[in-house]
Amino acid sequence: MVRGKTQMKRIENAASRQVAFSKRRNGLLKKAFELSVLCDAEVALIIFSTRGKLYEFSSASMSKTIERYEKREKDNTGINNKLAAVDQNTQNVKEDAQSMAKKIELLENSKQKLLGNGLEPCSLNELNQLETNLERSLSRIRERKNLLFRQQIEKLKQEEKRLEEENANLRQTCGMKPSPWSTSTEEGTMEVETELFIGPPERRRIQNP
Repeated sequence: MVRGKTQMKRIENAASRQVAFSKRRNGLLKKAFELSVLCDAEVALIIFSTRGKLYEFSSASMSKTIERYEKREKDNTGINNKLAAVDQNTQNVKEDAQSMAKKIELLENSKQKLLGNGLEPCSLNELNQLETNLERSLSRIRERKNLLFRQQIEKLKQEEKRLEEENANLRQTCGMKPSPWSTSTEEGTMEVETELFIGPPERRRIQNP
């Protein structure tokens, strides 16, 4: 006699449902025992009937098996959370990279337009705006250039003033030194008198002693 295939749905008849529960419960407990013995596996089985009656089987301590299960579930939850966070960060990085690439493309297009390239698709309003931006940029460049010129001129003036002060100090220092042509003694400066005679030499009488 061929056994028919059982439909997987709730058995409406209460008596038939109780008989099926008892048979399959015993078969499940037997399979759990065989699995633990033949495969050296740690098996824990918990069954509650519709009336709330408990049936259980454990190849080891039920509490230790449940504790081991909860620890593993906690670890898996942590790993899953980390993986989810990594996936979220990766997605954020991809979005940021795409946004940055678009900004770079816009900046490159704007740069080319400022250089006078790729102006064909620009409208009149865009060209006017571009011209205004260029004039504003040139004005800022000229202001910066004039500022640098003024700073350099002021620096040169300060350097010139410093050199003039050094020269003045040097001249004053040289004026305080004694002349190398004058001869000094303890009593003062000795004057040397010289006489200049023009004409024939006078005859001097030699007196006999």
